Amino acid sequence: MKKTFSIMLIYILLTVSILNINSCSSREDTVSCFPLTPISVNLNLNLAAYNNLNFVGGWIYVDEQQAGTRGLIVVRTADNPAQFKVYDRNAPHICPDSNTTLEVKDGISILCPKDNATWILISGQPTTGSSLPPKTYFWNYDAATKNLSLYN
Repeated sequence: MKKTFSIMLIYILLTVSILNINSCSSREDTVSCFPLTPISVNLNLNLAAYNNLNFVGGWIYVDEQQAGTRGLIVVRTADNPAQFKVYDRNAPHICPDSNTTLEVKDGISILCPKDNATWILISGQPTTGSSLPPKTYFWNYDAATKNLSLYN
């Protein structure tokens, strides 16, 4: 009887442990409830709307079709050759909510208004409130035409 009870107890503890681990799972770069949407945007940096991206440290919000569920933050991180970071505006560390759209603060950091988590704008490195960096996407830049393509 004691042996049966011990085996049952071990089985129950093992089951609860596995369920607990899976319920709190996260992908490598975001929480498991992070929305997966196609990203496919082309920006012509010759246009005035995107002029900030012609300068290191310049950034813009992109809220076009196929720019994710809440849009993107694009920042120019270097010149010669041009380098960019493309961040999703969904907070990477908590499930989407009415107040979890990332915002640029003072042109130097990214802020989650829900819990005041912050990241460095140029690098995406977490500074407070999260150990996960913002979700990033791929980009391709044609210097001759000044066309910046964003994609996943």
